[in-house]
Amino acid sequence: MLSLPKNFETFNDARKKSFMSLYEAKQSGKKVIGFFCSYTPLEIINAAGAISVGLCGKSEQGIPEAETRLPKTLCPLIKASYGMAISDQCPFFYFSDGILAETTCDGKKKMYELMSLIKPVHVMNLPQGRDQELALESFTLEIKRAAKFLEKLFNVVITPGKLHDAIVYRNNLRRAIVDLYEVAKIKPSPVSGYELSTVAESIDFHFTDDDLIEKVKKITREFKARVRENAQNRPRVLITGCPNAGVRDKVIKRLEELGADYVCADNCAGPRTQKFLVDENNNDPYKALAERYLKINCSVMTPNNERFNDIKSLVKEYQVDGIIEIILQGCHTFAVEAYNTMTLAQNDLHLPYLRLDTDFSQTDSGQIETRLGAFIEIMNDSAA
Repeated sequence: MLSLPKNFETFNDARKKSFMSLYEAKQSGKKVIGFFCSYTPLEIINAAGAISVGLCGKSEQGIPEAETRLPKTLCPLIKASYGMAISDQCPFFYFSDGILAETTCDGKKKMYELMSLIKPVHVMNLPQGRDQELALESFTLEIKRAAKFLEKLFNVVITPGKLHDAIVYRNNLRRAIVDLYEVAKIKPSPVSGYELSTVAESIDFHFTDDDLIEKVKKITREFKARVRENAQNRPRVLITGCPNAGVRDKVIKRLEELGADYVCADNCAGPRTQKFLVDENNNDPYKALAERYLKINCSVMTPNNERFNDIKSLVKEYQVDGIIEIILQGCHTFAVEAYNTMTLAQNDLHLPYLRLDTDFSQTDSGQIETRLGAFIEIMNDSAA
């Protein structure tokens, strides 16, 4: 029998609302699949008649529970995700019927083994590099394996028609999200980057909203029509590196409070990932999905040169004055690749560059504030 967790009454209002939203969806017969990464082909989840929900932890909550089983030196995103799951604090994991995972990180890959003791977990194996021989063929087969997992789990058939409909829907949603992000191309931006990114990231959690695309378009129109009171041409910042949701308040919010505008993200959820569409006319939809998802420029891929080409394009399109790179503790691939980002920023683009190594705690907030303030001064001096 479907029930709420025993600790439900201890949650804040936002978490209670999330739990109740999914609870009602489950009560109506909906199936739920949790996922962690932008490489997860959401189209096959939709084609299986299920709701897709993101499971990445975004705060310190759950980390103490996770550290009873996971290394303290592990990435905070992994620890928060696992800790929230085992402590029943994550509504999306709690109501998930299964997890569709991927091998983007050795830490996550091993964490999935522990998670599979709680829920059905299917792990998709990514190629080490998108340009390697048989990479496309290999990932096409992985997506087909994942589809079989969903079919067996839910006792359904993913028909070509259902898959095509899901592809068309996701393409249209991505177009709407890119248009939303591009509001920040206006100078000065009519909306703060903190607000814009909050709205964009919340889209993944409107899982029962049949009018989502139209609502995103409506928000975009409202943002474009907005005029920020006393808006000025402040330094414009691109943020790159690891997913930043867990550090948004101490980095993005504080950056804007100190006098700069966060206008663009080169990361998993930003416009450089959303812009890739699936070929709706490909006779092999699984190959079309593999082609689209392998275009994602994550540091797990070797080489990953297209990421830096994307940064160049984003800097030009969004009129960027400086680049901040966020490196989460334990994320070795982005930490190593950061040297290339710094070289690109300073030697090629001739822009100020700031690297922030951090985690989800607040212990370094003061230090980060000091460094952000100094970085803004450097950008102002460069523009003078």
